[in-house]
Amino acid sequence: QVQLVESGGRLVQAGASLRLSCAASGRSFTGYPMAWFRRNPGKEREFVAGMQYLGDYKEYADSVKGRFTISRDNAESRLYLQMNSLKPEDTAVYYCAAARVTELPINISSTYAYWGQGTQVTVFS
Repeated sequence: QVQLVESGGRLVQAGASLRLSCAASGRSFTGYPMAWFRRNPGKEREFVAGMQYLGDYKEYADSVKGRFTISRDNAESRLYLQMNSLKPEDTAVYYCAAARVTELPINISSTYAYWGQGTQVTVFS
């Protein structure tokens, strides 16, 4: 299986940039989709960004398009989320996720079999 550990969450001012990192260990990291989700108290875990292993296909939530960039380094077994122009509404616990299959949509949480414990991002005005 795959173990995921997120890092990089901070308390930052609105407009700042932040880079989240997800370190993966175990099997099947390079061959399957990976994604970032986030959750605020009282809300469902929502999709933020995801990408497939093959090609360069990426998806983003409408709320983060143009501001966030997802990337992965398969050789280093890491997934990244570059977040720019952060807004207070971006405040959430951010989770890294890895899939076990390739057939399911990458923007749905049920696609993913492996999850990290999350890293807190807080954006203040």
